[in-house]
Amino acid sequence: MSIISVSELEVSKRLPSLSESSFLRYIHFVALYFAQGVPEGMLSFGIPAWMAVNGKTPGEIAAFAVVCGLPWSFKFIVAPLIDRYTFLQMGRKRPWVIVGQIGLVISCIYMAFITDPLNNLSQLMIAGFMISFFGAFQDVATDGMAIDIIPVNQQSKANGLMWGSKVIAISTTLALGTWLITAFNFKIAMLAMASIVAFIMLIPMILKERPGEKILPWSKGTAYSESLNLQPSNWSSIFKSLKRVFSLQNSWILLIVLFFLAGSFNYVNTLLPIFTVKELHWNNTDYSQVYSTAKLIGGIAGMMFGGILIEKFGKIRMMNFYFFSTMLLAISFALMKFYWLNVSFIYGFMLLFNVAYTFSCIGIFAIAMSCCWKRVSASQFTIFMTISNLGRILLAAMIGPVTTFFNYQIAILVSVLMIAIAWVCFQFINIDKQIAELRNLEAERNE
Repeated sequence: MSIISVSELEVSKRLPSLSESSFLRYIHFVALYFAQGVPEGMLSFGIPAWMAVNGKTPGEIAAFAVVCGLPWSFKFIVAPLIDRYTFLQMGRKRPWVIVGQIGLVISCIYMAFITDPLNNLSQLMIAGFMISFFGAFQDVATDGMAIDIIPVNQQSKANGLMWGSKVIAISTTLALGTWLITAFNFKIAMLAMASIVAFIMLIPMILKERPGEKILPWSKGTAYSESLNLQPSNWSSIFKSLKRVFSLQNSWILLIVLFFLAGSFNYVNTLLPIFTVKELHWNNTDYSQVYSTAKLIGGIAGMMFGGILIEKFGKIRMMNFYFFSTMLLAISFALMKFYWLNVSFIYGFMLLFNVAYTFSCIGIFAIAMSCCWKRVSASQFTIFMTISNLGRILLAAMIGPVTTFFNYQIAILVSVLMIAIAWVCFQFINIDKQIAELRNLEAERNE
């Protein structure tokens, strides 16, 4: 124990806290988002493909996908718990981040040791649910910590790095995991995933949120004064704070923008495989290879330039540019039907669409973080993301009736209408006013 204590003291002395170092903040959140992408790459793409290759039915694969997706739909239940309870001596959100990381490692190990997983689908689904639960859990805690720790003027750059890191993790994990399953076996692949997440866990284990806090529960340290002031003392305080912050005009406008923006992008994402297979007669392998490559390039571009552009030219100006560019891209694609049989044209559209998608997500998520009240950051941001996910589900469901009654040109132009609604509503958002109103809410709370 003495050796561990000495090591912790040395780390504490040498490394500044996250609140003191922008470089460490970027490293910390990039690592945590990468850790989220590692299991997601396997659960969303690698394992379903492996199941399909080994003769599992579409129904069995779909059931696995549904089970793995369920925890992400109930983040709004977890978020208030993370806001309400914590171990302040270790920080407001850091204890929960560590719990999420530990849960991810244990769940990956559990999945690795399932006997004959292809013929033990119930256990495979339980393990998939556990991994997704702790992934969603860690996601809520990480987003809450980012809002608490990252200054508003750095949130755009941080979002670019975080989002790009996750996309890269999903793509590289899919490639690595698939190779490990093919070259060795399923157990080796999942243990490799667990090892990667365990290694990343060292970063939140040694980096404190604020100066003077504990590295680990048994270390020396005290709760930071700002954390004590922000921490809700009861459930009533959380729900009253959420009611106050969602009574602000900008919060409601942002909910509408998130609903239609996320819905429009997922509408196109869902339409593309149907369009390429049924209209252009591609096979699913062709589509997956092209789209995953486009997604990876979009993630890298977002990581390198997304946040920097927003910081340089401003959130509102760049988001207006992304809205306009995306609408112009979709309109051009719909009207240039005579190029649809040109594979390079389709490749180009997918690439540009994924770049627009990634850059738009970076911008709108940075705005969402700016509009959050730190007192209930995890809960408020999760509500933003829940409405965003609701838009993804409901607007994608329109594809069935739209493609039944109209051709693919009209179907693509419908996405333009969705983006246009988001763009019109976006014109009424005033970030500076929202930030000023949040300061007033906090001042009233402290009176």
